[in-house]
Amino acid sequence: MIVPIIGNVTYQITMDPTVWIFDDRKIILEEAFLNTKKNEKLDDTQAAQERWERAISGIQSKPPVNRSLAKHERENILKYSYVMPIDDFLNHAEIKSVAKDVTLITNNGEVIIPLKDLYDSYLLFAIDGKPLKEDGPVHLFYKDGSNKEKPIKGIKKIIVN
Repeated sequence: MIVPIIGNVTYQITMDPTVWIFDDRKIILEEAFLNTKKNEKLDDTQAAQERWERAISGIQSKPPVNRSLAKHERENILKYSYVMPIDDFLNHAEIKSVAKDVTLITNNGEVIIPLKDLYDSYLLFAIDGKPLKEDGPVHLFYKDGSNKEKPIKGIKKIIVN
């Protein structure tokens, strides 16, 4: 159930989508495609602010993780499907400047997409609060919703070319 990011990166990263359910960065799938222009503007501004703060402080930030969940919060988690923006993981991997595209290794072969499109994507990791067993561990949705009906499914590995 892990998804490595390898290739033209400074740091190879191994993502574990099974723990993202407790991560504050997760987004409810139904809300991910609402007001995408507004969300993109906020995401870009927030990312710039975080880069600035890291540069000034010299401290690498840790991923935000929820505090202990109350019983009603745990029950609510099981009601929704969730996506995770992938850009934080790509930033931590430090993609090399020569990289132009990405090969997604899936259950059904390889899919090549531009690196920019990967940055502008979500990874679906849970349906009804449960990890994706079939066609998992993650599905890729573009933030603009253009492949909302036909996401790239069964992604096992991400190779930055």
